[in-house]
Amino acid sequence: MATFISVPLKKSSEVDLSKPLTKFIHNTYPSGEEQNEYCRAADELNKLRKSAVGRPLDKHDSSLETVMRYYDQLCSIEPKFPFTESQLCLTFTWKDAFDKGSIFGGSVKLALPSLGYEKTCVLFNIGALASQIACEQNLDNDEALKAASKYYQLASGAFSHIKDTVLSSLNRDPTVDISPDTVGTLSLIMLAQAQEVFFLKATRDKMKDALIAKLANQAADYYGDAFKQCQYKDTLSKYFYFQEVFPILAAKHCIMQAHAEYHQAVLAKQQKKFGEEIGRLQHASDLVKTVSSRYDEYINVKDLADKINRALTAAKKDNDFIYHDRVPDLKDLESIGKASLVKPTPINIPLSQKFSDLFEKMVPLAVQQCLNVYNQRKAELINTTIAQMRDATTFVNGVLASLNLPAAIEDVSGDSIPQSILQKSKAIIQQGGIQTIDQLIRDLPELLQRNKEILEESLKFLDEEEATDNDLKSKFKDRWQRTPSIELYKPLRTEGDSFRGVLDRAIGADAVVKERYQTHREAIAILCKPETELNAAIPSANPAKTLQGSEVVSTLKSLLNMLDEVKKGREQLENDIKSVNFDMTTKFLTALAQDGAVNEEAISVTELDRIYGSYTHKVQENLKKQEDIINNIQSSHQEFSKMKQTNSEANLREEVLKNLAVGHDNYIELVANLREGTKFYNDLTEILLKFQGKCSDIVFARKTERDELLKDLQQSIAREPSAPSIPQVPSYQNAPSTVTTNATSSIPTPAPRTVFSGKQPPPRPPPPTVPAGGPVPASSIQTTNTTSAAVSITVPSQPLSTTIPTQAQGPPYPSYPGYPGYYGMPMPVGFNPYMYGQQGMPAYMYQPPSGQAPYGSQQPGYSYPQQPFYPPQ
Repeated sequence: MATFISVPLKKSSEVDLSKPLTKFIHNTYPSGEEQNEYCRAADELNKLRKSAVGRPLDKHDSSLETVMRYYDQLCSIEPKFPFTESQLCLTFTWKDAFDKGSIFGGSVKLALPSLGYEKTCVLFNIGALASQIACEQNLDNDEALKAASKYYQLASGAFSHIKDTVLSSLNRDPTVDISPDTVGTLSLIMLAQAQEVFFLKATRDKMKDALIAKLANQAADYYGDAFKQCQYKDTLSKYFYFQEVFPILAAKHCIMQAHAEYHQAVLAKQQKKFGEEIGRLQHASDLVKTVSSRYDEYINVKDLADKINRALTAAKKDNDFIYHDRVPDLKDLESIGKASLVKPTPINIPLSQKFSDLFEKMVPLAVQQCLNVYNQRKAELINTTIAQMRDATTFVNGVLASLNLPAAIEDVSGDSIPQSILQKSKAIIQQGGIQTIDQLIRDLPELLQRNKEILEESLKFLDEEEATDNDLKSKFKDRWQRTPSIELYKPLRTEGDSFRGVLDRAIGADAVVKERYQTHREAIAILCKPETELNAAIPSANPAKTLQGSEVVSTLKSLLNMLDEVKKGREQLENDIKSVNFDMTTKFLTALAQDGAVNEEAISVTELDRIYGSYTHKVQENLKKQEDIINNIQSSHQEFSKMKQTNSEANLREEVLKNLAVGHDNYIELVANLREGTKFYNDLTEILLKFQGKCSDIVFARKTERDELLKDLQQSIAREPSAPSIPQVPSYQNAPSTVTTNATSSIPTPAPRTVFSGKQPPPRPPPPTVPAGGPVPASSIQTTNTTSAAVSITVPSQPLSTTIPTQAQGPPYPSYPGYPGYYGMPMPVGFNPYMYGQQGMPAYMYQPPSGQAPYGSQQPGYSYPQQPFYPPQ
């Protein structure tokens, strides 16, 4: 291993950034060139990620520049996109840089839907790649030394930044490679190496020995601290990477101390402190010997040892023959000072000098949220003002209809259609008449059902994924470490309940409109008739020609004209208020840049008052003017009513004319309400489709995360060692002997055999015949010990037990269902001479038992050789 330490890169799974970002842009920003530009930027970001983390990287500045540009872009988009589990859910998967996996599964990896996790892993790769580039530098020239020191300090800064931010960036424990303990140790190692590079440069430039000693002493301290951290962290020692790093850190600590003592000894010689010189050189020599004896396979210190030994020999010789200076003890030597010329490079955005923000024109998410709240305030103010004006128009129409104006002052003939009624009839016919309302009412249920189905399907996605998550949580318990779906979906559930409430209110509003339509349908149907039929539907009455030129009629006509002007003024005000457009982006961006935060409420209220204050004042003046005119109309109408000739026919005609006027006003409102309802349902469909897409996206992301976590769990379970267990001792090993003998057999116990065969065992041979009370020839005696399968032969003169085994005995074969503990696989006769008794065995197959004198076993004419052994198949 090289004497300088580098860090391996983390590897990531492929992630498509383009599709989810493009979808969010389409749902958030209006169509146009700006939206297209943002979509192109999303594609570029996806390509940048593939270049930075999706391929092997060369140990070169250009590769590091690419990774830094991607990191800068992540920092840039973080405030502009809602990267959360409930909104823009993207799952990033990274493997542990130091874990090499095992034969049972892949290496350790972690998948999280967190942009902070992605930033942390990319920054780790920046530090790792910087360390690799630094290790590749040729330290024989000044430029390479400067570059190595710069990259080591950059790596140290990257790891130090991760140490300070990793826990706040993640919502669960990180993998060991990016844990605070690990990256803190790596940062210290990189800092020590940067200090060593400065020591090498100072040595090459032949600076003062005092400075070189301090630089070396500081490097020794850094290496010593890093070595201590590696020893004290239990999680690091299990990695092979750190097992190789330990001896290098220990060796470098000793070497840097030796360098410091050597240069301090040179300084002591210059100060004519010859005893101190010898003491320091002896200490340096001891340190180098320690490295040679313990870490020689990692670092070669022969040159340094020779240099120190030569200096020590010369110093001792001069002191012995010339100076005779006392050599102080090591503990009495003054401590060498320290000079640190390195520090971790702070991580300031942008890291890359070639960085250009792909989403430069997109405002930060905080400003987007402020704009949304401002638009809500603006819409609320406009809707309130317009509703106030429309209510005033509805009120004045109702008052005029109750007074039968202007029809009452136009109906002087008593048998013709008043001009105002005729105009109202034409207006209704131009808008499609009663068929328009019928068609709009028929369309509402279909639109409502479509929205309900979209909402139910969206919530069904959440229900199914939540049920799956709960099942896995109950199965894996504490191993299932991710945000529970029931908590993650709370904002979406709340939003879904809000949509349900909106639909319920819409259903109620539809019912009110239908009921109102049924109430005025007859009058509206009359107004839809041709002029002749309309005239016939209105009762006639005696003419009121006496009022035709009266002053009261003139006053009422003048007041009605004034009222029409007021109503037209309100319509113009409504159009003006709707057309006002003011972009608050600049205001909010300025506040964010100046204060670091946006006080949306204060800014919005001030600007809304400035923009709409004048319109609000004009609306109030208009309403006050209408109120005065209505009061005058009511007073004049009382005088007009007294002057009119009253009779039943006139009253009936006036009542019909009132109903027709009310029917016209309600027709206009009903058509407006139904069209608004249709537009509302169509707009709600788009909103619900976006909500459905949001639910679908988060469910898909959760499914991807779930699959990754399940895969990791399976690999983790496969890598876990099995619980130690000892197989149960077979019963035959504990069974007592059924036959005992006086002699001990010298034949070794054969290993049990297991023969699996579908055939039934052959019949056993008959037991040997043993005469009662008499001696038995030795060749006919068969004894078997069930525990040792050994056979011994008794002397013929000794008595023999008459107990006969119940079945043929043999080696301790295991018992299986359907088998009585013995398998009919015959032993080769050349290897088992005791398989049968002498009585039933041919002479040519007989072999003398062990320990007996051999004698002829083959008869003439039967040349039968010993049978070879064939193991059972």
